[in-house]
Amino acid sequence: MIRRISLFAATLLFSSAALAGGDKVAFPEGYDKGVLYGIVDRYDIKQYRELWANKAAVDAVKAGKPIPSGTVLTLVQYKAQVDDKGTPVKDANGRFKKGDLVAFAVMEKRQGWGTEYKDDIRNGEWEYQAFKADKTVNTAAKLDTCFVCHKPHAGQDFVISLARFAGTAPGAPAAKPAGLTVAIADFLFGPEKVEAKVGQAVNWVNADDSPHQVTIAGPNGKRSAIMLKGQNASMTFDAPGVYNYICGLHPSMKGVVEVK
Repeated sequence: MIRRISLFAATLLFSSAALAGGDKVAFPEGYDKGVLYGIVDRYDIKQYRELWANKAAVDAVKAGKPIPSGTVLTLVQYKAQVDDKGTPVKDANGRFKKGDLVAFAVMEKRQGWGTEYKDDIRNGEWEYQAFKADKTVNTAAKLDTCFVCHKPHAGQDFVISLARFAGTAPGAPAAKPAGLTVAIADFLFGPEKVEAKVGQAVNWVNADDSPHQVTIAGPNGKRSAIMLKGQNASMTFDAPGVYNYICGLHPSMKGVVEVK
C-alpha cells in the first residue's frame, strides 16, 4: 500500500471492481494520534504525503520484533501548494508545502486475514482500502494493484517503507559510483535515456528521500533491489536492444537504456 513508499508505492489506479477483502478495513480514526514516521514529496504528481503508523507497531518493529497483528499504516495524500506556474512551493526546509487533502490509503494486518487469496497474490495477513478526503470508501479504487505492488516485498512483510518505519533508513547523500550513472532525484531518472555497450554496467543512484526500484519492462525483465536514499543499484545488459524501464514503486517514472 506505501505507491507506490510509500505505503502504496504507486498512485492507486481506478476501476469499477475491487477485491472483496477491502471491506474489512475501516477508516482509521485517530491515525494522527499515532507516529508520523515519514514525509514524502511526490514531484511526479505534485503531492505531499504523510506516513502514519500506530505506536504499538512502531515500538515492536524498532525492538526487532515482527510487525504485529493489529498494525494499521495510513498514507495521507495532499496536493502540494503550487505557484502561478504550477511549480510546487517549498518551505524553509526545502519540503513541499501541504495543500488540500486528496485521499487516504490504508493497509491493515490482522491474524487470519488473507486466507481467501491465492499464493500468487496474497500479501500475508494484510488487507488494503482506499478512502476519499471525506473518509468514505473510494469504491472505484483498484485494490488489486496494491497487492501486486507489495507482493515482491514479502521479505519485509510486504511493507515497502519498512526501513523508514523501523527508523533505519539511511540519510547520507547518494555517492556517485564509477561508470555510466543515472541519478534518481525529484521522482525523475536523469538522464532519462542512456546509451550503453553490451556488458557495460549501468548504475542508478537514489538521491530522493523516497525509496525507488528499477524495473525493466517485459516478461523477462530484471528488477533491482529497493534503493533507499544514498543507495545505488547496478545492472548489465547481455544483448543489444532498447530496454525500457520504470520505477517499480512509482510507475510514472520512466527511463530507457539503449544497448549497442
